[in-house]
Amino acid sequence: MTPAEIGRSYDQLADQFDSDGFPRGYGIKQHERAIAFAQNRRKALDVGCGSSGRIVDLLQSHGFEVEGLDVSTRMIELAKRRHPAVTFHHADVCEWELPGQYDFISAWDSIWHVPLSQQEAVLKKLLNGLSPGGVFIFTMGGLDAPSEKTDSAMGPQVYYSVLGIPDTLRLLSDAGCVCRHLEYDQYPELHLYVVAQKAMTTVWSGRPKRRAAEPNDRSQAKRLPFAGA
Repeated sequence: MTPAEIGRSYDQLADQFDSDGFPRGYGIKQHERAIAFAQNRRKALDVGCGSSGRIVDLLQSHGFEVEGLDVSTRMIELAKRRHPAVTFHHADVCEWELPGQYDFISAWDSIWHVPLSQQEAVLKKLLNGLSPGGVFIFTMGGLDAPSEKTDSAMGPQVYYSVLGIPDTLRLLSDAGCVCRHLEYDQYPELHLYVVAQKAMTTVWSGRPKRRAAEPNDRSQAKRLPFAGA
């Protein structure tokens, strides 16, 4: 499926996501964990923002100026109705260019719909859109190898893809990011969320002082359980 086709599938789900029956606590605890790592709380981006507005509300409550992005026409229409003062972008994340850098980016249950052939490029783009110390939270299928599938579990047919955990962690490292948290939060379901953080620019201030308890010979080192023989 193309992103445009996935957008049309989500058009059919938008009113359900906007309803009072939608579980508005879904993903909030995980976002709170990610926000705790943020060095600055200025601009934030919600990729695949949908229509519920719960992530936008959470980020605003932490002082962020939030923007939203979604490929679904109906999702964007309802999102604007709920948050008229927020900037929303109706676009395909594969083609969309970030207008600047963000201190926090969320892609909760969204970029796993990106075609497998474009997963790496989209991840790189979002990681490069982080400011120094910026945080990126996203979900993916908890598999070790690249994979893709289509199903109708939510009703309309939807496509999913995943690079696999090893390649995803490699991309984080190559982009100058550190994986701060990785968790199967719905185990045994293979729903995995990842919190990554862009490295801060640091200056080496000189040689560290020797600690008094630091071992200075092999006999002392052997007494440490993690030391080599």
